[in-house]
Amino acid sequence: MTDGARQMAQAALEGAMAEGITAVGGLHATEAVPEDLLAADGYIFATPENLASMAGVMKDFFDRCYYPLLDEIQGRPYAIMICAGSDGTGAARQIARIATGWRLKPIAEPLIVITGAQTPEAIAAPKIIRAEDLSLCEELGAAFAAGLAAGIF
Repeated sequence: MTDGARQMAQAALEGAMAEGITAVGGLHATEAVPEDLLAADGYIFATPENLASMAGVMKDFFDRCYYPLLDEIQGRPYAIMICAGSDGTGAARQIARIATGWRLKPIAEPLIVITGAQTPEAIAAPKIIRAEDLSLCEELGAAFAAGLAAGIF
């Protein structure tokens, strides 16, 4: 809603494409369906943290996709990116628990970008993710893509 997680996801997508990976999704949680996950070799889940939780649209995505994909995507790699005002660990834990249920394989610690937004005005304001944080997201995307291409994951 304030664009931080989208910026992070875009940077990861650019990192993956820089590795020469052309079949990269980049789907918004409202658009993704189980068939999209079945067609993918791995996943980077990006979400803002809202009230110590993943965003509602991300929860809706997992609600729609979880049971249709049980025993269908196990062993595939995943990574997590969170845009948070002050913490981010609540959302990361929720996604990791869902990924555990799917028996996905984490390839990195959750990448949590802290914006420092603490007032109602700052929380609601559009976010500008710092270049050094976007660089970390890009590196994650590149490493993820390289690992898939090399068959490491």
